[in-house]
Amino acid sequence: MRKKNVVLQKVPVLDYAAEGKAISRVEGKVIFIEGAVPGDVVDVQLSKNKKEWAEGKAVHFYELSQDRVPAFCEHFGVCGGCKWQMLPYEKQLHYKQQEVEQNLRRIGKVALPAMEPIVGCEQTTRYRNKLEFTFSNRRYLLPNEISSQEVVPQENALGFHIPRLFDKIIDINTCHLMAEPTNAIKNTIRSF
Repeated sequence: MRKKNVVLQKVPVLDYAAEGKAISRVEGKVIFIEGAVPGDVVDVQLSKNKKEWAEGKAVHFYELSQDRVPAFCEHFGVCGGCKWQMLPYEKQLHYKQQEVEQNLRRIGKVALPAMEPIVGCEQTTRYRNKLEFTFSNRRYLLPNEISSQEVVPQENALGFHIPRLFDKIIDINTCHLMAEPTNAIKNTIRSF
């Protein structure tokens, strides 16, 4: 299983891990999966494959979790800013609390009393007062644009870095994290 370009097939997703990744086990090996939620059954394209663990991205879905909801952002899955939009907010809070407790108990070795549940925000969109955007003279092409084999003109972009690729900028039309009129200002600057 340590070969390159490995695709694990029909992997049942068991739980959430840190940083918005899901977790599973295949032949005793821990697999961290981007783009999946507990309850999904997926094929996983591995990007890192170590002896004890691997990580990859869900590339095909056989079954979708009953917990899934439609993402509200057109950039979801590419921009990387909102990793859990496919889960209801209550489930997001549940998994975030689980992560905090595990980090304190397992990693920090802290004996914890019973914890109160996380108090969620009243407003789950348009709550940020600061975001940093980047300009580029070459817009990042989405996978469907590359596979279409159409000639895409070189375009300017104003948006976010693709996760882990600081030279790739995705052009953001609407970011649901910031209140208006910020999107209108950003889009006007891009046009200018």
